[in-house]
Formats: sequence, structure tokens, C-alpha cells
Amino acid sequence: MRFFSTIGVLFYTLVLSMLGGLIIGFTLHLVKLEQVIVLLTTSYADVNLRIVVGLTGLLLIFISTSFAQLILGRFQKEKTIAFTNPSGQVSVSLSAVEDLVQRLAAHLPEVKEVRPDVVVNKKGIQVELRIVLKSEVNIPDFTLRLQEMIKGRVQDILGVEEEVNVRIHIAKIISKKDEKRRDEPEPLSSDSEHPTVPFKGYGRS
Repeated sequence: MRFFSTIGVLFYTLVLSMLGGLIIGFTLHLVKLEQVIVLLTTSYADVNLRIVVGLTGLLLIFISTSFAQLILGRFQKEKTIAFTNPSGQVSVSLSAVEDLVQRLAAHLPEVKEVRPDVVVNKKGIQVELRIVLKSEVNIPDFTLRLQEMIKGRVQDILGVEEEVNVRIHIAKIISKKDEKRRDEPEPLSSDSEHPTVPFKGYGRS
């Protein structure tokens, strides 16, 4: 798979470099217009050259399509976690794993907000968490407990042997004073700020 990817990259680099060189040479008059006309006329008139040009075009289309399918397949593979059961292959989307991690972390009373991001690479399953704490806690103990919980839960549910690495970023810590300030209602405006107009009764005519 990696060999074909390398061949595809080299092929595209060579073809695009040649096309770019021809365009630059044409704009700088390094490639004469007469030469281009002679080449096109000869290719159009000669049957053998037309066959070669046609086969070259088919080859370019085939290689381009194969390379595009390879890239799309690799991209789709990186978005899922796949494993094989005795009855067939099973794939789990990374978004489903992110939802699981978010529910696990949000269930803890110390966590106010959590934003998970799950990536699969050669090192295994990488889980990154961005957390906002709603209480002042012992961060080393809390993060260790959260990491072990997420790691064990993900491995148990997915049943995979890949290493699960959990990275945590504490974005903000909201103290109890901040919570009280948010919960307190805003004071009503005084009468001096909003003066009232006295009611004047109408006299009898």
C-alpha cells in the first residue's frame, strides 16, 4: 500500500512538473508556437502516434482514478477503528468514541465542560480532552483518575489491543466564587436611575 502511494506521488509530481515546465516555457517563448503546431499536426496525422497518445491518456485516467481511490480509502480508514470478528469485519467511527468519552468525562462532578478529540495513528488510539473544571481539585490526582477511567472504558468497549493514550488539557478552572456570582440575580435598578413621572389628575371643568 505504501509502495503504490509513493509511486502515485512521484507520478503526479512528474506529470505536473512537466506540464508546469511546458507552460512556463511557452509563456517565456522558450517553446516556439511553430514547434507546438508541428507536434500536434504530426500526432493528429500519424495513426501510430494517435494510438500512443490515446493509450497514454487512458493510462493517465487509470492511474489518477486508482490514486484517488487510494487516498479516499486511506482517509476513510483513519476516521474509523476496524477489527475483525470470526463472523466478519467491524468498524467503529471515531465520532462514536468521542461521544462515549464525552459522556464519561461529563459524568464527573468536577467537570463543567469537556471537548474530546479522538485520532488513530501508528501509536494507537490518541484521546485528547479539553476540560473546564467547575471546582478547585487536585489536578494530578483528578487527571490520573480520569485517564485511567477513559483508557479502561475504551479498551473494554472496543475490545482492541491498541494502546490508548489520553492527553488532558485543563483550559479553565471556575472557582466557587465565580459560580456564586453567576447564580446571583442582578440587582434591581433604583428609582433614581429610572425617575417616575407623577400622575396629575384632571380638574373639573
